[in-house]
Amino acid sequence: MFSDAPGPIGVFDSGYGGLTILEEIRRLLPGYDYVYLGDNARSPYGCRSFDVVYEFTRQAVVKLFELGCHLVILGCNTASAKALRSIQIRVLPEIAPDRRVLGVIRPTAEMVGNVTKTRHIGVLATEGTARSGSYELEIAKFFPDVIVNTQACPLWAAIVEAGEADSDGAAYFVRKRLDELLERDSEIDTILLGCTHYPLLLKQISRYCILRLSGTGHQMAILPQGNIVARALENYLLRHPEIEDKCTKGGACRYLTTENADRFGECAATFLSERISAEHISLG
Repeated sequence: MFSDAPGPIGVFDSGYGGLTILEEIRRLLPGYDYVYLGDNARSPYGCRSFDVVYEFTRQAVVKLFELGCHLVILGCNTASAKALRSIQIRVLPEIAPDRRVLGVIRPTAEMVGNVTKTRHIGVLATEGTARSGSYELEIAKFFPDVIVNTQACPLWAAIVEAGEADSDGAAYFVRKRLDELLERDSEIDTILLGCTHYPLLLKQISRYCILRLSGTGHQMAILPQGNIVARALENYLLRHPEIEDKCTKGGACRYLTTENADRFGECAATFLSERISAEHISLG
């Protein structure tokens, strides 16, 4: 059904947030070719049902397979939470048994327990990821003694995409959600940014944590996912040479969007350290 020729590594997200994952992957593994697909026309995914997120994600994965990808990273927490397992179980065995689809939740869950000293962590996430309970389930597999509190953060992704991450309005919503999280569990010493948009709010989050904890002697570790996922991918390719051999190595990156290509290029500048041009593509 799909060409067996080597191809780029695919990175998929419902919108722009996965660009923070892609950038860290390219920083660590610059020699590979990549194709990024953002389903911007149908984002956000966070408020959509499991069935809808699964179907949209399935369409994107199939498209990336058609474009030659043998390995696809779901650089989206909502897609990883709501669609990854079903794709691995239902889609791959039927249409692409030799191809692989990986997510961002498992590699994060595998290491977060090594950071916390109090064994209490907080996860900041979209409403969809929070409702899925995916972080609680995955972290429990590796660190059953760790207590996980997931805080839904409505509007955060929209604030970032609007270019308002450094605004007073963003500071208000960051303070509101962190207060809710830390009032629920004052022993949290590690906060995981469980949405790929949230690294752009890292300064605001760090600033407020320092202010809130000032004079208490309490310190907070704040973990974006990009570097964690990039290192997990590096390790995966080392352990799976049969997949690594199917990844082309030219250092190129192609950007695709289901929305207006010019708009994607403009908005992507908020997430990337370089200017890019994108191509429009249809799914479904």
